[in-house]
Amino acid sequence: MGKREYSRAELRKKISVYAESLGTDRDDIEDILNELEKDSWLSDKRFTEQFIFSRKNKFGIKKIVYELKLKGVDELIINHAIDSIKSEEFSLAREIWKKKFKDLPIDNQEKVKQVRFLQGRGIDPFIIQKILSGKSFEYI
Repeated sequence: MGKREYSRAELRKKISVYAESLGTDRDDIEDILNELEKDSWLSDKRFTEQFIFSRKNKFGIKKIVYELKLKGVDELIINHAIDSIKSEEFSLAREIWKKKFKDLPIDNQEKVKQVRFLQGRGIDPFIIQKILSGKSFEYI
């Protein structure tokens, strides 16, 4: 199936575009959304899990969290879902780095380039430092 999940806020926004022409007000939209949630057609938890799964190989946790907040997902749902990939954060970030750069930076200019790339992908600065030091990650 090629369809993706939508957050409640995204769906509210989509419906609102057409609501006025259909004579639907804000309360009606909320009733529709509540009904969809009750029947399990709409779930911010499911949306969040799918979103994280689709983005974790391209972006760091910081960026994923930021995008989920923009999509109107509750912070408790985000934090709970992010916990499931927290232990993979270093290895995921390292794979993102390896796809773009095959080797550690040889000079300061190359290091700046790699740091900027990883920061743009939402990788934690501590993890960036570990990756670019060439050391493996050990949990403290």
